Amino acid sequence: MIVSAMPPAPLNAFDITLHARPAEAIAGDSLADAWGTWPTLAVPRAALSAPMAVGFDDALRRLGGLERLYAEPDGSFVWTSSRGVETANRGHAWWQVDGNAFEKDGRVLLVDLKGSCPAAELDRLLGVFGWPEQPLMMQLVRSATFLDEPTFRRHALARGLAGDGASLRPS
Repeated sequence: MIVSAMPPAPLNAFDITLHARPAEAIAGDSLADAWGTWPTLAVPRAALSAPMAVGFDDALRRLGGLERLYAEPDGSFVWTSSRGVETANRGHAWWQVDGNAFEKDGRVLLVDLKGSCPAAELDRLLGVFGWPEQPLMMQLVRSATFLDEPTFRRHALARGLAGDGASLRPS
């Protein structure tokens, strides 16, 4: 009997800065990049200085609750999948997310995130920073363009399907 291995489930791949989504964010121009054409947000510069609702220390505590995540008190962290049987059984390739949370007035101001992970793990990571209660937007680092959360997810999946996730993690 021949058993064929299932291909790994697609990963979300991203290089972003996570921000609280201000009420002043409105529809912007479209962005065309290697992964498609995406609606963007126009965000007033002054609105970017508003921190998220989650406290910085609370976010670090929540990060510490994620298995295989190592965080430093300065807000830097790395989160990886296991490389063994557990990952193979879940149908996912190995993944890693590197991050750095920045503080303003005791709350999280923004979070740099780079890497790849499955959608369920992305949900868990965003949850650390108050999502879904906290509306979020993502700034693509390469283009400095803001996306709403649903558009970001489609963009991250398109990058993952294109195989871009491997280039976003250390070898």
